[in-house]
Amino acid sequence: MRVTFLGTGGAVPTTQRNTSALAIRREGERFLFDCGEGTQRQMMRFDTGFGVDHVFVTHCHGDHVLGLPGLVQTMDFNGRDDPLAVHAPGGTRSAVADLLSVASTDPAFPVRVTQNAPGDTVLGIPPGPKYSKLHAGEPVEHDGRTIEPGEVVGPPRPGRRVVYTGDTRPTEAVVAAADGADLLVHDATFADDWADRARETGHSTAREAATVAREAGAKRLALTHVSTRYAGDPSPLVDQAREVFDGELRLPDDGDHVEVPFPDDG
Repeated sequence: MRVTFLGTGGAVPTTQRNTSALAIRREGERFLFDCGEGTQRQMMRFDTGFGVDHVFVTHCHGDHVLGLPGLVQTMDFNGRDDPLAVHAPGGTRSAVADLLSVASTDPAFPVRVTQNAPGDTVLGIPPGPKYSKLHAGEPVEHDGRTIEPGEVVGPPRPGRRVVYTGDTRPTEAVVAAADGADLLVHDATFADDWADRARETGHSTAREAATVAREAGAKRLALTHVSTRYAGDPSPLVDQAREVFDGELRLPDDGDHVEVPFPDDG
């Protein structure tokens, strides 16, 4: 699994850091988390390609979604046929759909905007007889399509967990989600001297991000959503996080990537 940091900056882009976007490639699948302004150029620049299967929107602040209409338009110009699934959190489906509509984006391929909530099931298959059949190697019919066992069931082995927060204060919910995570990508907009501003704006300091990672037992921590205040020198963020978290720590630049192996692969 490769995680590529397409945009590591805060609400305002700089010459070094674009607005929020994170690409994940897992075997043959490609996922995009957030799509700030300029994301499609970052995808070209860092060679992640446009073959994205799913886009996940953490919330509807402009620096996380304004690149989505342009990306969909480019996919259409490139002759895409495959459907694109856009996953939005509770209460934001209509806002994401409106964003695409306002931009007059009417592609030839289906764009399916769905609303997700914590605990949603994989491909819509809840525990029960259908899931048991999949585990027994049998395909099942669900919502008008055939789901093959290989889509959801593989040889038993430890999985990998990557947690991406988007904008957030440090919360127990993130600690729980990141329990034992192989990689936690956490909002670290501010250093300690701007802690009050972090609270006022719903962001985290680097120290707070590191505390979440430590409490969750995460193996790796990546600090992101870096304020323009640290464009010249982000070292205070790293230094303050290091005082708390002794795992693998990085403050990635745009274009950096992390390989996340299976636990038994080192």
